[in-house]
Amino acid sequence: MIDALLHNAALLLAVLLALWVLSAAIGKASFIDSVWGLSMAMLALVSYRLGKPGDASFVLMIMVVVWGVRLGIHLLSRFLRNGEDSRYREMLPDPENRTTFAITALWKVFLLQGVLIMLVSSPAQVGILASEYDQPLPHWAWAGIALYLVGLFFEWVGDWQLARFKADPANEGKVMDHGLWRYTRHPNYFGDACVWWGIWLTAMSVAPSAVLWTLPGPLFLTFTLVKWSGAAMTEKGMADKYGRGFAAYVRRTSAFLPLPPMR
Repeated sequence: MIDALLHNAALLLAVLLALWVLSAAIGKASFIDSVWGLSMAMLALVSYRLGKPGDASFVLMIMVVVWGVRLGIHLLSRFLRNGEDSRYREMLPDPENRTTFAITALWKVFLLQGVLIMLVSSPAQVGILASEYDQPLPHWAWAGIALYLVGLFFEWVGDWQLARFKADPANEGKVMDHGLWRYTRHPNYFGDACVWWGIWLTAMSVAPSAVLWTLPGPLFLTFTLVKWSGAAMTEKGMADKYGRGFAAYVRRTSAFLPLPPMR
């Protein structure tokens, strides 16, 4: 298994270095957001190819590919529509200084992403690679699949509802507080966390011995969605943009877990 994981890491590094060259050429880096999901889908497919095909490994592979391709297409479409994300403009030097931009983007965006992609997707890779030939899906893996489906629903529907809201000119300057966004300020981030905890549970039903050393994957993802580059960074920008309207939304709406709105 170690050889397969090293193979996956080398493949991911090659892809990220090629994308870094593209980033340096165009002076933009936020398209890397779309690579997050697409690269995890790629690693799941490669792991399935390197492993021993069975029901368990096939289900895990499909879970990651469906999530990763959907998210990747969604974020790539947003990048092509809106251009460079403001977070990356603040994080990186002026692209007019090509050398400084390229060097900073290499370690601060692309190499860091590679480490985090391997970490977060470790449960899926390990579960797929550990599956024995024709191994059936363990019965208690269905708990993980159920959690995954809940997460996929929140992520997919939350993104769809927000896209429709933003597409209506009448909503300019307003805070989205309908649908799933009425119960949590971040249904897409909550969904993302559920997806990967569900994948972890499913993978651990296949490879129980890897429970502890793959646990940092979903733990770190949940931390970053809540405290680092997810909800915390998003809310800082929304507070600056929407002011009192966003403050009122914060007072009545749960930060992460879906709960009935407070009056």
